[in-house]
Amino acid sequence: MTPGARASAAIEILDRILAGDPAERALTNWGRASRYAGSGDRAAVRDLVFDALRQRRSAAARGGGLTGRGLVLGLMRAAGQEALFSGEGHAPPPPAPDETGRPPDPDEALDLPDWLIPDLRASLGPDLRPVAEALRHRAPVFLRVNRLKADLPAAQAALAAEGIETRPHPLSPTALEVTANPRKLQASAAYREGLVELQDASSQAVVDALPLADGMRVLDHCAGGGGKTLAMAGRARLRLFAHDATPRRMADLPERARRAGAAVTLTDRPEAEAPYDLILADAPCSGSGSWRRDPEGKWNLTPEGLDRTVEIQRDILDRLAPMVREGGILAYATCSLLDRENSGQARAFLARHPEYAEERALTLTPMQGGDGFFLAIFRRR
Repeated sequence: MTPGARASAAIEILDRILAGDPAERALTNWGRASRYAGSGDRAAVRDLVFDALRQRRSAAARGGGLTGRGLVLGLMRAAGQEALFSGEGHAPPPPAPDETGRPPDPDEALDLPDWLIPDLRASLGPDLRPVAEALRHRAPVFLRVNRLKADLPAAQAALAAEGIETRPHPLSPTALEVTANPRKLQASAAYREGLVELQDASSQAVVDALPLADGMRVLDHCAGGGGKTLAMAGRARLRLFAHDATPRRMADLPERARRAGAAVTLTDRPEAEAPYDLILADAPCSGSGSWRRDPEGKWNLTPEGLDRTVEIQRDILDRLAPMVREGGILAYATCSLLDRENSGQARAFLARHPEYAEERALTLTPMQGGDGFFLAIFRRR
């Protein structure tokens, strides 16, 4: 496919997304109907689509409208590549007189939902614009070195032998940032044999901050795919339990644990195994700290949805509070940038549960390189 044909494909897919199709479904359906597109073409089209979603407001302003064509035209104008709209071959037709577009205004340039900007400004202060700028671009690819099977230099060497270049990242002693050939990763021996796992560096830093020690009984309550479960297994010899309100999210965890050399017990009734020495609640949240990975989530979030999410977080914390042994730890984490979900939620928990005291809080934003994350560590008196 020519660059112009790739732009046309991205326009078609974006129109489906704007009409209500989830991005992954729209991309998959296009791929199935476009057998002529090679793997490089598919990757390039995917990158165009997600760049357009990350920069939706500013691209629409530059491109003259919130349509697939407007978004891709806006991206091309920002990159100085408007000439791709030539109409030659499979390229999009040239811009019409009513597609002149305009520079985005200051709020549009943030590429954030308009209704959420005041909350984000209150939460981030002077960091709002640099954080918003980071969220407009693709996230780095990070790996976590599995200390049950390798140290960092050994994992780097194994990856390099297969052409995958990495460098350590300061957010975590187990973090490697992939600098070349990330698409080779999942077929590599280092990945298949459990030396490394895909995991954001900030997510690793959250696990690094937990006071883990050999012999502890630990529950990962909102385990999802189990990334933090396995990261905890790499830090200490634990009796690990994993739970998720949607058990199918943990479907791959037993195989991932086997590959990593970790022992994890899945439970649908975590109360039955209480008390625990430590519970990690990586709670459902707005996902605002990881919007560069999930730009759709940025535009799908609503005020009502955020209200419901905050209520769910509160209910999870209240459910877990009695499951921690006296002297034990309840750790609350989100991948959110909003104080309402982070420090505000922590203060409200302490007001409801005087039997707990906050020992530590950690706040990370994309300015440190990884996703935005918040962690509060509460100890039961």
